[in-house]
Amino acid sequence: MTTNLDTLATALYARIDDELKASPWLAPWRPAIGITPTLSDAELLTLAVMSALLGFTSERRWLRHASRDLRHLFPYLPQQSGYNKRLRAASTLLTSMIRVLARDTSLWSDDVWLVDSTPVSCGASRETAKRSDLAGWAQYGYCASHSRYFWGLRLHLVCTLGGLPILFALTGAKADERETLRDLLDTAPDVGADHPGQTIIGDKNYFGREFEHDLAERDLRLLRPARKGEAERAGAHLFKPLRQVIESINQTFKAQLDLERHGGRTPAGVMVRVLSRILALTAGIWHNDKTGQPVKRSLIAYDH
Repeated sequence: MTTNLDTLATALYARIDDELKASPWLAPWRPAIGITPTLSDAELLTLAVMSALLGFTSERRWLRHASRDLRHLFPYLPQQSGYNKRLRAASTLLTSMIRVLARDTSLWSDDVWLVDSTPVSCGASRETAKRSDLAGWAQYGYCASHSRYFWGLRLHLVCTLGGLPILFALTGAKADERETLRDLLDTAPDVGADHPGQTIIGDKNYFGREFEHDLAERDLRLLRPARKGEAERAGAHLFKPLRQVIESINQTFKAQLDLERHGGRTPAGVMVRVLSRILALTAGIWHNDKTGQPVKRSLIAYDH
């Protein structure tokens, strides 16, 4: 099978459609009596993934492009307002399909995870921070990796060495990374049960005797660099190359999938745009895995 955007879109649509037929409760709620949407939920999610892969940060521009060039895949396309409402209502379905596709890859069984967080800027001016609907959730924070302050959120990501998203959360910029990881593990106990004895590699922010004891009780082994004043810890020789791996994964989100140019102005809008990008990365890895590509995280074949 060839690897291009059309083949990915066709395969993804078929996979989502099959999953919704097998598990109809995953679809957004609709009244039992009413008009059936002309654009199916599988088509909606496929459109969102294609938009992220092609680098569109404006829904209006994306729908104009799709109307001109993608009619062979989508005979019907909604207006921008309808598309936006449908997509925001499908956030739970987006989350479910990320997990479904991730489980359907060989990378799901990897015994090493990486955990980190990366900034998701939501504004650059003082007025935006005061007047935005995101105020209260978005916060001022500092990114040590890039030595910069920002106003916005943080995407917390647990992924495999190949970049496959396993767990994720979007929080305020000042949220404690350790507590966020605990919450992720608490809300997805089935994932931990699927991976007994898993190794998690994080940076120096994932520290503390109580925190490490909590992970050990979950049958998870934490590896992290030693903090100032600590003795050298196990696996120290791995941290520098693995730090480059997680930075590369974050760069995939930011450079190829325009994570910080999401365009969301409300909590629901930001959430669905970030979820669309996580689904796009997961779909790319899933399709590369199914077609036997040597580099699972490569999106080059799908960005044009």
